[in-house]
Amino acid sequence: MRLQNKVIIVTGSTTGIGKAIALRCVKEGARVIVHGLEKHWGEAVVAEAGDDKAILHIEDLIAEAAVQRLVETAIRHFGKLDAVVNNAAWVVSSNIHTTDETLLRKVMETNAIAPFALIKAALPYLEAAKGCVLNIGSVNAYSGEPNLFAYSVSKGALMTMTRNLGDTLFRENGVRVNQINPGWVLTEKEIQRKKEHGLSEDWYKDLPDVYAPSGRILWPAEIAAAAVYWLADESGPISGQVVDLEQHPFIGRNPPKDSTTIPVKK
Repeated sequence: MRLQNKVIIVTGSTTGIGKAIALRCVKEGARVIVHGLEKHWGEAVVAEAGDDKAILHIEDLIAEAAVQRLVETAIRHFGKLDAVVNNAAWVVSSNIHTTDETLLRKVMETNAIAPFALIKAALPYLEAAKGCVLNIGSVNAYSGEPNLFAYSVSKGALMTMTRNLGDTLFRENGVRVNQINPGWVLTEKEIQRKKEHGLSEDWYKDLPDVYAPSGRILWPAEIAAAAVYWLADESGPISGQVVDLEQHPFIGRNPPKDSTTIPVKK
């Protein structure tokens, strides 16, 4: 097993991509701290993982000292910390007209500042373990959609942080920092968001080829499979890297004018 005996915090892991990563980590031999805001969903993840392999921590990461408490949970229950997966994020629709300073600050605090604070709180333990950080970004980091302004800006900040800390923390502390940028993933929340936007119950079964050349969008388990490489020792000294996980070249690729517009989201 590729993550045997590792202890890993996965934020935002009560559902979606984070849930898939947490469960895959356990399958690969790790023990995980499942984190999120939805207690009943989190309890279901822990039950599936096994009480001896997972512990649940419910708290908003932007609360005062929340990141310290999350790290302490890992140390108290498992005695060490090998890796942090910064997956938790607030996906909120907004453009320049609907984004005020209060909204932008909250999105930045959730999607960029909280991951930074968690890395900083975990650093002494990650350094002791010669561990790593995996940030979960988004292809929207490169420019983003018009209706994902604040979210895209925050993911751009996270990507720059990954590049910067991937260099400095590896050189100074022996801690690798990398990032994967998922494209459009079929999570539970994404299914619900699109329904709220007026699409049909089974909108994901019939998508324009421009958005889904394979006939479908990505599954959380496929992102989790990729995450294991970056969390495992087999990725060696690789640090400061950002890898896009999408089924088509995202940058410079524009849909035809007659295509159906369906926003791409993490």
